[in-house]
Amino acid sequence: MSDVRRKYESFEGDNTFLCKGRLVMAKRIGIFLGNVSLLTVTSILFFAFDAVYLGQHSSFAFPLVAGILCLLTFATLFRTATIDPGILPRATGAEKDANDHENSVRIANGEHNNSYQQSSIRTHTIKGEAMSVRFCTTCHIYRPPRASHCGICNSCIENFDHHCPWVGNCVGKRNYRYFYLFLLFLSTYGLFVLGSVVYRIVLVSREDGNSFPQFLGKVPCSIIVCCICAFSAFSVIGLCGFHSKLIA
Repeated sequence: MSDVRRKYESFEGDNTFLCKGRLVMAKRIGIFLGNVSLLTVTSILFFAFDAVYLGQHSSFAFPLVAGILCLLTFATLFRTATIDPGILPRATGAEKDANDHENSVRIANGEHNNSYQQSSIRTHTIKGEAMSVRFCTTCHIYRPPRASHCGICNSCIENFDHHCPWVGNCVGKRNYRYFYLFLLFLSTYGLFVLGSVVYRIVLVSREDGNSFPQFLGKVPCSIIVCCICAFSAFSVIGLCGFHSKLIA
């Protein structure tokens, strides 16, 4: 019995497939790995120092809520990064030949002046309205409306939004909801961690007999986490607000 070749093994785009094709990522994931590392280090510092302190001196709700938000953030991040964003299958050899034959007939009939014009756009009538679909010269297919070719993944993506290096994948029809949830949870998580760290700094500063050097010596990791959250959280909040407006 001959070995069965899976479709992802003959895929011509620039994607990486894991777990026998069940997980899909872009090949360029350096920024994604940096994003995961930053989130991991920041979370470790927060839970190792600030969450423990607040759980002992204030309320156990601080580490509990932060833990839930952290899990949701990482879950939606990896879901966005590893799910098929909506890759459209490329034309087979028979479909390419049929398209070339159609183009030759149109040129012979004088419908178009050159092969690029006649193969780039086709108009269909759908529910009484004319819809134009553009031909992709790489995938050799007519893309549906809102689909676009990603130059990084080298694939046509349905309902293509953008290629996001921070999640290591395109954002399209199949993973847009997870991308939006990731932004929502990350924004909430960042604000909660920032507020918790500031609260811990205030509590430590009120302790008796602390000079300024002693105060800084007690909360160095808190200051690092505070700076990371302050510089990153608000840019993520802005992006989350932008996408919230788009889907509203």
